[in-house]
Amino acid sequence: MRTMQALALASALAACGPAAVDEARIARADSEPGNWMSHGRTYAEERYSPLDDINRENVSQLGLAWSYEMRVPRAAEATPIVVDGVMYVTSAWSIVYALDAATGAELWVFDPEVPRERGASACCDVGNRGVAVWGGRVYVGTLDGRLIALDARTGAKTWEVVTVDQARPYTITGAPRAARGLVFIGNGGAEYGVRGYVSAYDARSGDLRWRFYTTPNPREPDGAASDSMRDAALATWNPNAGAWLESGGGGTAWDALVYDRDTDTLWIGVGNGSPWNREIRSPSIEGRNNDNLFLSSVVGVDPDTGAYKCHYQETPGETWDYTATQPIILTSLTIEGRERRVLLHAPKNGFFYVIDREDCGLISAGSIATQTWANGVDLNTGRPNENAEARFAADTAIVLPSPFGAHNWHPMSMSRDTGLVYLPVQEMAQDYTSDPAFVYRPGRWNTGTVHAALPTDRATRAAVRNSMRGFLLAWDPVNQREAWRVDLGPPWNGGTLATAGGLVFQGMLDGRFRAYDAATGAQLWEFDNQAATMGGPISYQAGGVQYVASLASDGSLGFLPSGLIVANPRAEPANGRVNVFRIGGTASLPARELVALETPRPPQLRASARTISQGAALYTQFCMVCHGSGVISGGVLPDLRRAGSLQDAIVWRQTVHGARAANGMPDFTQWLDAGDAEAIRAYVASEAAIAYAEERARR
Repeated sequence: MRTMQALALASALAACGPAAVDEARIARADSEPGNWMSHGRTYAEERYSPLDDINRENVSQLGLAWSYEMRVPRAAEATPIVVDGVMYVTSAWSIVYALDAATGAELWVFDPEVPRERGASACCDVGNRGVAVWGGRVYVGTLDGRLIALDARTGAKTWEVVTVDQARPYTITGAPRAARGLVFIGNGGAEYGVRGYVSAYDARSGDLRWRFYTTPNPREPDGAASDSMRDAALATWNPNAGAWLESGGGGTAWDALVYDRDTDTLWIGVGNGSPWNREIRSPSIEGRNNDNLFLSSVVGVDPDTGAYKCHYQETPGETWDYTATQPIILTSLTIEGRERRVLLHAPKNGFFYVIDREDCGLISAGSIATQTWANGVDLNTGRPNENAEARFAADTAIVLPSPFGAHNWHPMSMSRDTGLVYLPVQEMAQDYTSDPAFVYRPGRWNTGTVHAALPTDRATRAAVRNSMRGFLLAWDPVNQREAWRVDLGPPWNGGTLATAGGLVFQGMLDGRFRAYDAATGAQLWEFDNQAATMGGPISYQAGGVQYVASLASDGSLGFLPSGLIVANPRAEPANGRVNVFRIGGTASLPARELVALETPRPPQLRASARTISQGAALYTQFCMVCHGSGVISGGVLPDLRRAGSLQDAIVWRQTVHGARAANGMPDFTQWLDAGDAEAIRAYVASEAAIAYAEERARR
């Protein structure tokens, strides 16, 4: 009976909504500010809500209206879509939910049943950043590379296409975009060895309309829209040598896809190289350009055909994992007395770019965080003024920003009232050393770099922790300068929302969800979401009431050394939640108790210092990305210091060699022999022994 009632409610709420969502309606989004019909609310993706019932004067009265518990824990990173009283949102493993936006009542749930083995190909956890709604359908990209169209009223699948070669380690975590009767989708997986591209599918039939590859095919044309630029791109790669000839070069477009209705352009943010290290990926040839187009670039293409229009490369010859896949905002700015249509972009490399939308010309670039790889951008050439030593050709280089970026995927917003852009910024350093023993391993983490293991000395480890910092930055894009900032302490904080109520909303790594004065940065309100709040908040109306929504979940940290940042993760991660607020809301979240994890007595292994050191190096190369730097887990994936398998060499080896592949644990048989597995076990046991001793000393 409950299911029938939910379906009836879904049908009633959606009767005039999703079916009518098309390009014209999204273009008129400001005429119906109560909806949030596309990823950034409008095609410009400003993430600005014209609603002002919640404002500076009354935001202190904001309370929880309702909360919905998702089916799984880990990485709830989506931006919800709301159309005519129905909210569409995703969780980890690409599960889609339709909810009554006023009450949180579940209308339907669609689980694409992604094989859990695919998690081993996801560099940064198994999250999903949302859906697109168009013509009565809801579109989702799945972790295993499918694009699925669902009936918006019932959640029934209407078509499904595989957008990638599933024999290769491609993934999809980004939200599709819809325009021109097409659905646009990219992919991820560069670290594992794939070649990036963007595809456009017919929204009604699912037929492939065009594809644009973001790295060139060294062997032959692809028969794709990007073929017209193949020769120009090839001229910026080593055509005879380098891991890119096997890996595909990377350049995955895993997040930023923005339709520009003013110039009829689809803007694509392109990712890092594969491997990271350019001299392994595409060894330099004296006198030959080695910029590696279109890595770390913003590329404009025709949305109907995929035909190339223009590009701007933000990090030529990328070698630090400086992706340009971060969110893009389209706007107009008055610069030197002239109104310009511009694209605003704050990628990983630490610069804030203002780019002309007509021809991709660079207008200005300002520094939003500490940088050691470059000291500015030459506005005449558009190229960064690089520090040559940062390329780590001959020695180790300590570089800022780190691969986590000065700004990562977390959405930024722009207020039409203040003219400021609000974005989460972070400062973390990273050591880079070229890997002299690099071997390309298909389907495994391939960077061509060596990074030091987290030091065992606790004072040094504390110094590393204290060197990391995050802040909310209000940035003036016209004058390329800071307006204000709020020190947030730890890095890796959530996306932002700006509203006509003079507010900026942002979630934090530790679960706090805040509202700030958009003009001054003064904190006006805070709520404990009980778990990391990373995605883009939204505001909408239902029944004439303004709401603010955010997602919270454990596991949003992915591969970060999160134990350094958030102490004592919860023993049992809870499922992700959609938390929705209104003025006068009186609901509450179920109580959650923080439980300090205890380390069992570790096994006494007779391992030499050399073996432990070998294990540390292997752990850093093969295990750290999932289980955390220094064997400090983020709280969702197992903390190996406390794993039962640590006590048994046979069980440990079997786990390394594929016994838990169905649970998403990679099979390392091809790369790690029994001795390697035991060396890693020795290193983990040594870290467990330190944790065990510290915990007993505190009792």
